[in-house]
Amino acid sequence: MALARLSRNWKQSSGTYAINRCITDKDVPFNAEAVDKMLYVQTVRKVDHMKFQSNGTRAVQGYRFAHAERVSEDYSDSRSDKFRYGNLEATKSGDKPRVVVLGTGWAACRFLKGIDTTMYNVVCISPRNHMVFTPLLASTCVGTLEFRSVAEPVVRVQTALAKDPNSYFYLASCTSVDTDKHEVYCETVSDNENLYEPYRFKVAYDKLVIASGSEPLTFGIKGVKEHALFLREVSHAQEIRKRLLLNLMLSETPGISEEEKEQMLHCVVIGGGPTGVEFSGELSDFIVRDVYQRYAHVKNYVCVTLIEANEILSSFDVGLRQYATKHLTKYGVRLVRGVVKEVHAKKLILSDGSVVPYGLLVWSTGVGPSEFIKQLQLPKSPGGRIGIDEWLRVPSVEDVFALGDCAGFLEHTGRPVLPALAQVAERQGKYLVELFNKKIGKQNAGRACSANDVDLGDPFVYKHLGSMASVGRYKALVDLSQTKDAKGVSMAGFVSWLIWRSAYLTRVLSWRNRLYVMINWATTLVFGRDNTRIG
Repeated sequence: MALARLSRNWKQSSGTYAINRCITDKDVPFNAEAVDKMLYVQTVRKVDHMKFQSNGTRAVQGYRFAHAERVSEDYSDSRSDKFRYGNLEATKSGDKPRVVVLGTGWAACRFLKGIDTTMYNVVCISPRNHMVFTPLLASTCVGTLEFRSVAEPVVRVQTALAKDPNSYFYLASCTSVDTDKHEVYCETVSDNENLYEPYRFKVAYDKLVIASGSEPLTFGIKGVKEHALFLREVSHAQEIRKRLLLNLMLSETPGISEEEKEQMLHCVVIGGGPTGVEFSGELSDFIVRDVYQRYAHVKNYVCVTLIEANEILSSFDVGLRQYATKHLTKYGVRLVRGVVKEVHAKKLILSDGSVVPYGLLVWSTGVGPSEFIKQLQLPKSPGGRIGIDEWLRVPSVEDVFALGDCAGFLEHTGRPVLPALAQVAERQGKYLVELFNKKIGKQNAGRACSANDVDLGDPFVYKHLGSMASVGRYKALVDLSQTKDAKGVSMAGFVSWLIWRSAYLTRVLSWRNRLYVMINWATTLVFGRDNTRIG
């Protein structure tokens, strides 16, 4: 026991003795502040000596305490002078080629699902960690479905992102791409409470797949971004649901005037495309089946207005458009043809000068290229998307592919820019994964700058499989014509609604989410929609 105690005392004193000796060798008087400084130097070296192995191990951000901030400011080595953050370095000769995927939308997840991880290491970078099944997103706004039923975690889509030692998912946004150096530069997502500062890093790639999606079009109309709600993400649906239920409950408060009730319970939808029509149908169904029973004091004030500049569902058959118009009007949706000029906090102004008060404003007028896509120094197709050739490659740069809503065929290909639809993105993802697995990978061309002479086979060809849209109250539209003017099967009604539900149920990615959806549909049918406001 005595020997053990002496050994511990000697070990505890040895560190201080070393510091004393270091200081006294330089004839500097010993003091507590000097000890703190020396301990800080040792801490700096421990923290920032994080090295990355040649096989590409992951860069992990340290907690940003005070000493971590000082490390980033005061200390740098030769590799971090230009970029003082953790990096995923280029692959070496013995490693599998690295494919970096930007995005977790339909195109990206279809590509990730099929990529052969025995051939490639995969890195996915996206500001969200899940795919959204957008055709059913409108149903979550009114409680027909729960939010987790339409969200598929990306690590379930491709399990290698969670299990493979050299494949990763990073919750971050790509800020720029250096196609000469084969590097992407990223910034981590920060929460609303700013608990963690954004952390920047770079990732080297052998092949880059840009599938970062698009953003809602606002046409530069004043006030849209500040006051309107979009319907593209699960967070958007959550906000719509909270706002809708809040207005319903607040409108029953004593002292609320008739005018205030009408304004609070007026739901306005801008855009008569499939998303706007489906949301309007779900909302009218919610009002007829649930609001009339559970909010009897204010049921006569609730109304829905759908504003469209042209005709609703312009891509559908004429007969189906007429059916949708009659059905929506029958169940209380007021259709207005007009153009929004300006949006204010509780009202919007149309181009003809009419004023429309609202309590809930949902904006669904189509999508366009994001700011990230606009600032990339890459060829652009008509409309501002990334320009691609027939094999989904970006010309003039090596090893870069683009697909989904952010990509469009260049004019010299002679092909039109495809619509921003889920089936287009999914088909492109399926084509590209076959190109990587059966062409590029089989010919050992996965490395950077090694696919110039590879035979890529047949180019991508898109064939439209048709369109479907729900209009509420167990009714839907099915248009199986390949083009707007071509003849094809078109039908509407209850049978179409069954086809609509069956088709979307089969397209849900996992059996887990399919089970969620079926259970949600069954409970809604029996018990009605849940009107609990959480958050």
